[in-house]
This record gives sequence, structure tokens and C-alpha cells, in this order.
Amino acid sequence: MLQDPLTLYKLIVLYMLDHVSFSMTAAQISDFILEKDYTNFLTLQQVFSDLTESRLITSEAIRNRTHLSITPEGRETLVYFQDHISSAIRQEIDAYLKENEYDLRNEVAVQGSYYKSTTGEYEAHLVAKDRDINLVELTLSVPTEKIAASICDNWQKKNKEIYQYLIAELF
Repeated sequence: MLQDPLTLYKLIVLYMLDHVSFSMTAAQISDFILEKDYTNFLTLQQVFSDLTESRLITSEAIRNRTHLSITPEGRETLVYFQDHISSAIRQEIDAYLKENEYDLRNEVAVQGSYYKSTTGEYEAHLVAKDRDINLVELTLSVPTEKIAASICDNWQKKNKEIYQYLIAELF
């Protein structure tokens, strides 16, 4: 086992990101690690920062979530050091990912963001993905920030129904 707990936490994050076919949010990874009492919130934030700075993961802010993905360098590092994660921890991670894959994937596959356009209106940009393929991508121009934010929030809740409606009406 590793002597440095920080290194173990980094390997756990890399292992989790390597064992899914989609990006995960920092909150999703934090939920697992904090629930298992591996470490505390502040230490975990340092782990995310260190991994990003060393280019072992990428970090992308999408609205109010930070999406994390493993890089080729991160995968290479994991190959060399994943044996330093105990089999019990690997089994816990594998079970967690298997049990929650649908919810984890769905949470990051639906994205909604908005911005103020050059015309002064707001544009709500909505995307639903499956394995990095955009199933639907919409941009709606609206007069106020409040409406744009509401559209993004409702997209998170109603994207399946909207997608099914579009498919039914357009085919």
C-alpha cells in the first residue's frame, strides 16, 4: 500500500475516471470518496487541483458543474500505479460505478448553459449527449437572463420528454 494518502486519493480519482466512458463531475467523484470517508472535502479539492495542474485530468466548467476527464497521461500513470490501490477499494469503486452508471452518465450527458449575446438577448444552449455524440443540440434566444436560466433548469428535468417529442414530430 502507498505511504502517501494524497497519492492514493489521486489514484482513486484516476481509476474512477478511467473506468467510465464519459466525463464525471467533481461532485460525483466527491460524493463517492466522501461517503466512504477516505478523506475530507478540502483535501479532495487539492487532489483535483494537483491532477489538473499535472495534466493527468482535464477540468471543464459547464454552468455550475466541473466536468473531469482522464488524459492519456493520466491513463499511463494509472497503468503504472493502479496496483497501489487495494483490491477492496477497487471493488468498491467498480460496484459503485456499475450500480450508478445510468444516473452518473445521465447527469453529465445533459447540459444547459446560457450567455448574453451581442444583440443583448440571452441564448440558452442545450445539449443531450450519449457517449460524446450530441443527440440533440438547441440554442434558444430569449429576452431575459431569468428565462434563460429557467430553460436550462427545465432542460435538466425534461430533456427526455422533449427529445422524444422532437423525434415523434419530426419523423
